Amino acid sequence: MALATLDVVVLDCPDPQALARFYAEVLGGTVRNEGDWIDLDLPGGRKMAFQAAPDHVPPRWPGADGAQQFHLDLTVEDLDTAEKGVLALGARPLDAEDRSRSFRVYADPAGHPFCLCAG
Repeated sequence: MALATLDVVVLDCPDPQALARFYAEVLGGTVRNEGDWIDLDLPGGRKMAFQAAPDHVPPRWPGADGAQQFHLDLTVEDLDTAEKGVLALGARPLDAEDRSRSFRVYADPAGHPFCLCAG
């Protein structure tokens, strides 16, 4: 029996409103609230939140010393189309050169790593 259920994934960042808008464009959903805590209600009932952290230091990827912290895997229909979209929204490639793999690694505008994964 589980002791808890996952409620929300929260990302620290310097600008919660901007990062919430980035993920709303990538994943869909509705941005709620203003200020230091922004909620993103995603399709299917999932949630993400973004918390102001003025001294935020983006994770390093790859982080052999454990500095990566965590990353998001996002399933997409077409890697090339999704890549164009996230780059236009402000993501930057971290490890997207190998076109033979079924995934590509990027950083969101606050520096958190995420992968676009072929569905």
